[in-house]
Amino acid sequence: MTSPAQPEVLRAPLVVEFPFTRSLGPVQSAFLSGLRERTVLGVKTGDGTVMVPPVEYDPVTAEEIRDLVEVSATGTVTTWAWNPEPRRGQPLDRPFAWVLVKLDGADTALLHALDATGPDAVHTGQRVRVRWAEEREGAITDIACFEPYEGDGTETEVAPHSGEFEDAVTGIVAPARLDYTYSPGGAQTRYINALAERCTVGERCPSCRKVYIPPRGACPTCGLATTDQVEVGPGGTVTTYCIVNIKAKNLDIDVPYVYAHIALDGADLALHGRIAGIPYDQVRMGLRVEPVWTEGGRYPDHYRPTGEPDADYDTYKEMI
Repeated sequence: MTSPAQPEVLRAPLVVEFPFTRSLGPVQSAFLSGLRERTVLGVKTGDGTVMVPPVEYDPVTAEEIRDLVEVSATGTVTTWAWNPEPRRGQPLDRPFAWVLVKLDGADTALLHALDATGPDAVHTGQRVRVRWAEEREGAITDIACFEPYEGDGTETEVAPHSGEFEDAVTGIVAPARLDYTYSPGGAQTRYINALAERCTVGERCPSCRKVYIPPRGACPTCGLATTDQVEVGPGGTVTTYCIVNIKAKNLDIDVPYVYAHIALDGADLALHGRIAGIPYDQVRMGLRVEPVWTEGGRYPDHYRPTGEPDADYDTYKEMI
């Protein structure tokens, strides 16, 4: 006898993206404001070391440092690595070298891109200079990249700098983005495929007999595989909830709305879902709810009250 064919494990591209916003202290503010004005600033530590990019605290003594100096826009490659396939958001859209460059007048190296024709055109000790971006806004991207430079590496005298600029940069917004292919694994593939049939299926631990939803393929308590599939719900009980007052990007739901943990009947773990069909200020712990499916939907759009009496606290307290 042959065993039934296992469904193909699901895979899908997934993007996690958000803006990272931070304020700047006086040293970083001066550094980025300087880049906007085609000026590269470093900071001199207590022992006379000139650090570029600058830091706000001495790495040796941990003392606060504010002694800003201007260094040259030319420098020397200290080490490098070739990047044959640039990714989205990188400095250049063609193959380039990642380089550490010690700018003339600095004692530490700055990481950036070197525009070169190929790996044979890059070497340690190579002289380079900054290629400034045409439009600058006070960010590290104001340095578009480095480019080869034929000048020599004569000793450069650093010049003290006040760090003062008109309309100084006081904060930055850096977009963070992660692109990858996500696979939910066998257990969640079965769960997702069942949802597409409007059926919610968990898996039971053979030892403690708890039913987990969504399933993970193994019991988190006993460590045993949960191969026994169990249909749960469709009804359930609100165990805890929160009122959402901030509208999420690309989510067409008016605020305020309620997101809740819902213990489906027959499950030993609460899942989360949106509550609708009731004023947000009437949602409560113990509220009995059921899923609402949209036409063609592969999962419940939201949960609504069933009209049943509220569940007794003792029936769901272990899942709060």
